[in-house]
Amino acid sequence: MHIYRSHTCAELTRAEVGQTVRLSGWVHRVRDHGGVLFIDLRDHYGMTQVLADPDSPVFAQVEAMRSEWVIRIDGEVKARDAGLINPNIPTGEVEVFVRDIEVLGAADELPLPVFGDLDYPEETRLKYRYLDLRREGLHDNIMLRSKVVQSLRQRMWDIGFTEFQTPIITASSPEGARDFLVPSRLHPGRFYALPQAPQQFKQMTMVAGFDKYFQIAPCFRDEDPRADRSPTDFYQLDVEMSFVEQEDVFRTVEPVLLDTFEEFAGDRVVNRKIPRISYKDAALWYGTDKPDLRNPIKMQVVSEHFAGSGFAIFAKLLEQEGTEIRAIPAPGGGSRKFCDRMNKYAQQEGLPGMGYIFWREGDQQQGMEAAGPLAKNIGHERTEAIRQQLGLGVGDAAFFLGGKPEAFEAVAGRARVVIGEELGLSDLNRFEFAWIVDFPMYEQDEDGRLDFSHNPFSMPQGGIEALRAHDPLHVLGYQYDLACNGYELVSGAIRNHKPEIMFKAFELAGYPPEEVEKRFGGMLNAFKYGAPPHGGCAAGIDRIVMLLAEEQNIREVIMFPMNQRAEDLMLGGPSEPTNAQLRELGLRVIPQD
Repeated sequence: MHIYRSHTCAELTRAEVGQTVRLSGWVHRVRDHGGVLFIDLRDHYGMTQVLADPDSPVFAQVEAMRSEWVIRIDGEVKARDAGLINPNIPTGEVEVFVRDIEVLGAADELPLPVFGDLDYPEETRLKYRYLDLRREGLHDNIMLRSKVVQSLRQRMWDIGFTEFQTPIITASSPEGARDFLVPSRLHPGRFYALPQAPQQFKQMTMVAGFDKYFQIAPCFRDEDPRADRSPTDFYQLDVEMSFVEQEDVFRTVEPVLLDTFEEFAGDRVVNRKIPRISYKDAALWYGTDKPDLRNPIKMQVVSEHFAGSGFAIFAKLLEQEGTEIRAIPAPGGGSRKFCDRMNKYAQQEGLPGMGYIFWREGDQQQGMEAAGPLAKNIGHERTEAIRQQLGLGVGDAAFFLGGKPEAFEAVAGRARVVIGEELGLSDLNRFEFAWIVDFPMYEQDEDGRLDFSHNPFSMPQGGIEALRAHDPLHVLGYQYDLACNGYELVSGAIRNHKPEIMFKAFELAGYPPEEVEKRFGGMLNAFKYGAPPHGGCAAGIDRIVMLLAEEQNIREVIMFPMNQRAEDLMLGGPSEPTNAQLRELGLRVIPQD
């Protein structure tokens, strides 16, 4: 017999009754039922009930067992009485009578329990992550992650893609976030960077003649943490293809992701019909470029109904250039209590509030009447025009925000989500996807300076002629994101593979040719020797698993995550370097005031 086990803790069935077996695992629970001791023995695979009575030769040893001790037991498999069968576990029809026992690893008193799902402080959970990972829910999440990665990888191979590995130590390259810099010992004063993404490498892989690339790629970005973003590193399914247009990428990636979601969605519905929504329309309808389409609410512009109206606040706003009034329809929200609550929500989000109108039963002559301060100020004719435009009726409401869209758009988008959830309009048992397309190539900051709004390596729609002939703020790129349930899952583009277009694109963003050569010389040189049209994307694996696991925080699907301050509480990172290390690298740490 094997030194540690003949079976795992999930394998024993009635077929093994009467056999002597050996199991090893953790003591999950110890229970004393009138002098008979029961141990739920747990390993990676499952649970088996073992027992000892006073006639057992090791009863005293079993009595000394404590939770989370690692033990090895030998014993005889017995069938459980019919009334004691546990249908919830694979081994629920049997139990093992202990004949011999050995402690393989004793455990001190635990800083957090691993039995059950008690809500412990995150700092404690991260410091003792190896214990936290023993808990069933988190353990299942990590196993789900592994299976998702395996599924994605196999699906990419099945459709003709080849997996390559790109460097982890590379040169610094602007990708929209801060680099993690790595000092060079052999080149004092110079630094490598951890890759924010394999962007340039995968593009040069296409130049090298490899037609279809993919990689489960680690990426490193020094970013502020969010619930859906790790502050240090993450993994993505990185994809690149030659001789493709935007629709080719969509047709390739969609079945891979949709089939993977269907494989792990359980009883949740995966809608395979994926709309294409322009960035402009997404901002207007949903207030975000990652809309949650489980919520049917679409915002609309209703400026014409308030221009010159009796509601002076909106009427005066509309006299200013670039302003508009948007409405958030709220079917079923037609009560003053709900309207006041949403108005308060807007104030908590930093806005003065949200105007509202709600419709209720009127007298016999009128049939329906509009209520609320706005309705009184703008009159029946205008409120009726708004109601008809929004397709609302008795018992419904609409909320209104005004000004320059960039000032209120994000709050309007969040309010839309809250309204949909509170009114039960959002079908949360679904996965709804949308391709967001036609991103603007450039954006303008408060000082009037142009910069790239998305990926600087994207091909502008219309090529170099568009860059020369149009206002840069009106130039669109072949850039696209795939949103799912309010999260960005995929981001990608058709790449700019022509040096002359790249120089012009960067020139408009304020980068002179010598700066472009300095930053991207490697890729530019590659493009001079025959670059194919190419494009691709990257899908965030952490977010995919987070959605499939029905978690709200990405740390619940990462095995060893950092905390909110980008600290590794388990191993103590970031740590202070020794003086010897600093001397070897030619560095000096300047104390912070």
